[in-house]
Amino acid sequence: MGADLLDTVPVFAESIARCETALAPHVDWSLTDVLRSGTELDRVDVIQPVTWAVMVSLAATWKQLGIHPDAVVGHSQGEIAAAAVAGALSLEDAAKIVAVRARIIAEHLAGRGAMASIPQPVEVVREHLTSGVGIAAINGPNATVVSGDKDAVEALVAQLQEQDVRARLIPVDYASHSAHVETIEQQLAEALAGITPQTAEIPFFSTVEPGFLNTTELDTGYWYRNLRQTVHFHTAIEHLTESGYTTYIESSAHPVLTYSIEETEGADTITGTLRRNEGTLTRLLTSAAHLHTHGHTINWPIPHNQPINLPTYPFQHQRYW
Repeated sequence: MGADLLDTVPVFAESIARCETALAPHVDWSLTDVLRSGTELDRVDVIQPVTWAVMVSLAATWKQLGIHPDAVVGHSQGEIAAAAVAGALSLEDAAKIVAVRARIIAEHLAGRGAMASIPQPVEVVREHLTSGVGIAAINGPNATVVSGDKDAVEALVAQLQEQDVRARLIPVDYASHSAHVETIEQQLAEALAGITPQTAEIPFFSTVEPGFLNTTELDTGYWYRNLRQTVHFHTAIEHLTESGYTTYIESSAHPVLTYSIEETEGADTITGTLRRNEGTLTRLLTSAAHLHTHGHTINWPIPHNQPINLPTYPFQHQRYW
C-alpha cells in the first residue's frame, strides 16, 4: 500500500501526514500506523479512507516528478481523490466525505450485499441479470461489475462460472451502486452537510454524469449519486480519448483499471504507479521510466550522500565488457 514510500519519498510522506490530519476528526485509527502494519484493511471504514489518502499522495508524488495532470477522472470513491487533486474539494472536505461515507456503509450496508467482476460486455451481462442484481460499473468493453443482494450475486457468479465465464466475487460484503444505497440517502445528506465544493484548478471529468463538470456542483447530493448510480468509467475514457487525452496514469496502490483503459481505442500510454506487494520506490520509478520512454519528461530524484564508484580511465587498460 506504499508504506515503503513513507521512508523514501518525502513528498509522499508529507501528503500522507496532511491526509492523516484531515481524517483525524472522523476516524479512531492512525493512517500511518495502518499503512505500516497493513492491519484492519478488511474493514470498509478503514480501507476506503486509506486508499483515498494513498491516491491523493501518489498524485502529489507524480507532480514532484514533473507529471501534472491535464484532467482528472475517478472511479467510484476514486472520484473523491480526483476532486481533491483537482482542487474541487479541500483536503478536509474530501477526507470527511470518504471517511464518513465509509463509516455509514459499514454501519448500514455491510453484510447485506455483494459485488462481482464479469469479463463480458455490459450488453451480454444484462441478459444474465436476475432480480436483486444490477450493473454497478462499466469499466471497459469487456469489464463489467454487478452488485446487489448477496445470494443473488453469488448465484449469478456460480451460473456464469459453469458456462466457463471467469466471473469472480469482489471481496466486499456490501453492494455499492445498487438499490441498497437508497436506504442510507438521508444519513449521507445529514452527515455530509456543510461541505463546500469549489471551482477546480484542473478539469474534472465525471463518471456519474459523463462529461466535464462545473465542480461547484460536487455537493452532498453528488456524492450520494456517486455511490448509488452506475460508474460509467469506460464511457468517460472513450470521451476523453476522443477529446485528445491519450496518456493515463492510475494513481493507486495497484493497477485495477489500466487493463480496461488499454482496451479503449486511442489510449496510447497507460501506466499504473505501484503494484500489490510492490509499494516501493523502485516500482514508482519503474512506472516513471515507462512514461519517460514514451516521451514524457521526468524530474528524476537525485540521491544525496550516496557516493558512486566511477569506472577508471581508459588508459589504465581495464576492460568493462
